[in-house]
Amino acid sequence: MGIVDGRVVIVTGAGRGIGREHALEFARQGARVVVNDLGVELDGAGNRTSEVARSVVEEIRAFGGEAVANGDDIASWDGAAGLIRSALDAFGGLHVLVNNAGFVRDRMLVSMGEQEWDDVVRVHLKGHFAPLRHAGAYWREQSKAGHTVDARIINTSSGAGLLGSVGQGNYGAAKGGIATMTLIAAEEMARYGVTVNAIAPAARTRMTEGPFAAMMAKPESGFDAMHPGNVSPLVVWLGSAEARHVTGRIFEVEGGVIGVANGWTHGPRVDRGARWDPAEVGPAVDKLLAEAPDADPVYGAS
Repeated sequence: MGIVDGRVVIVTGAGRGIGREHALEFARQGARVVVNDLGVELDGAGNRTSEVARSVVEEIRAFGGEAVANGDDIASWDGAAGLIRSALDAFGGLHVLVNNAGFVRDRMLVSMGEQEWDDVVRVHLKGHFAPLRHAGAYWREQSKAGHTVDARIINTSSGAGLLGSVGQGNYGAAKGGIATMTLIAAEEMARYGVTVNAIAPAARTRMTEGPFAAMMAKPESGFDAMHPGNVSPLVVWLGSAEARHVTGRIFEVEGGVIGVANGWTHGPRVDRGARWDPAEVGPAVDKLLAEAPDADPVYGAS
């Protein structure tokens, strides 16, 4: 028996990279898995195919696990609803939703086109919200019907969303939105027995082997800290019954390192007790900045 034995899990974007590793590890630990993937290219282009999702299902079934493939577009309202229905139809329930799907179209902000912005924000931000909303509605119905709900949502943010990343304004904005939505969803869904957390992973995938190739290179020997499989143990644990006390947190994970990210908090303040004169604002701001800790640098900053 594994740590998630018998639980039903959806993993979006599970055909390759980190999502594939999540699906495999959940299955090894006893979960029944819905493997969602459209099979498109790194930038979201290309013909949609369920072949990559089916190949992961075959891997899972080969070692005795249970899995089904799903090719719904998770960033469409009907597609997200269909994804949740696929878990209910195949396995009779749902316990864990792992929102992982996404792609990148990197460009400096002054060169970015409208479609590059819209498509990336859609797949990441709406692609998290829509499955979350439909899964949440199912769990709310279960809770109101008197059933005990012990469910999990694990979202995927990024260091680009927490700290920023040069050339990834669209991606970083979406990932920052995911982090904030995680905090809100944790508060709203606790009443139904649902925890909501997020990860900000660092690993070697199609998204990182371009801009961060040197950092993500495979070692000649020893522990491969950038292998995407290193991210999955935390995600599987967060999906387990053991993690019911953890919600509304953002975890950074890289190699053998797990950390908790500290988000926006109220910092130093000054109260004049009356409306500020613009000429007096500068010295007050300088004093506040001197008292506040320095922000971590944006990735790629010179």
